[in-house]
Amino acid sequence: MTQDLRSPQAFVLDNTANETAKVVVKGKTKSPILTFDAEPEQNELLSVPRSVETSVPRSVPWLGFLLSAIAALIIMWVGLSITSLVDAFFVRSPWLGWLALAFAGIVALATLAIIAREIIGLLRLNKIEGLQEKSARAINLDEQKSASETITELEAIYASRQDMAWGIAQLKTHRKDILDPSDRVRLAETLLMLPLDEAAHKIIARRSRRVTLLTTVTPAAALDVIFVAVQNIAMLREIATLYGGKPSTLATLKLVRMIITHLAVAGGLSLSDSFIQHFIGKGLLGRLSARFGEGAVNGILTARIGLAACSLCRPIPKKANTRETLSGLLREVLTFGTDKNQTTETTKTDFKALK
Repeated sequence: MTQDLRSPQAFVLDNTANETAKVVVKGKTKSPILTFDAEPEQNELLSVPRSVETSVPRSVPWLGFLLSAIAALIIMWVGLSITSLVDAFFVRSPWLGWLALAFAGIVALATLAIIAREIIGLLRLNKIEGLQEKSARAINLDEQKSASETITELEAIYASRQDMAWGIAQLKTHRKDILDPSDRVRLAETLLMLPLDEAAHKIIARRSRRVTLLTTVTPAAALDVIFVAVQNIAMLREIATLYGGKPSTLATLKLVRMIITHLAVAGGLSLSDSFIQHFIGKGLLGRLSARFGEGAVNGILTARIGLAACSLCRPIPKKANTRETLSGLLREVLTFGTDKNQTTETTKTDFKALK
């Protein structure tokens, strides 16, 4: 069995000629036959808003031990006082003792319910943080497991909500028709997140407009501080509830801490461009009315806090080029624009385009 063997060939790569290769055979140069395509540009990766500081070595938490011991002593003292009070009522009259015991039971039941609510609120906030990481991983790495867990958890969070029934039904119908994991997560974002984004926009605009108006007419500066704080806390609770959170007291305080950290890390960059422009605008407004200028600044800060809350409470992070900007939101706030009721129609249009 004999075959004609191919004669040796030498390949010379020429990077300056549009990334082509020339073949040299026996001293003769042939036309290029190898073409090297340029590497495709990678899609923009999603970034998860981080609110946790980098870990640093810590010493023994003596302050935590001290506070925990004091809290335990206070609880024991309260329990002993209630027990003594009930015993005293039983000595005076049996029916007064049973009445006091019933009230003590109600206090204990209400306390347990409040503790359970606080724990559930913290767990739900942690769950949304983990869901952000899973959804970003599914989109960035096209990971099947992360995409399945993301969609399953989203369905569990919004299953009991009537306003999400249409989106959940469409997601269950079409989730198996899409094989690519990242596209399935994008489908969930289109069906579930876009209506919530519209509602969050209205919440931020309404609260910011209210802060701007009422701090303009409030005569005392102390009342301004109290009113702005109350409106911002109410806005955070509304946004957290909208995206599926359960904003108990401790969960709200944790969300406030996360927003402060987020604004310190990510929001500081915006102070160099658009934010300064808004303050310049405030200066122009201040020439006409100092109080309206102060109200405009309070409205700007409220809107900035609201946008940060949306970034932290949204289960699926937005791309950087699709996030709502402060400038676009303030056009509606400071011009007192009307809300647009196009949530369902916009969602259905985007869903058809995605299909």
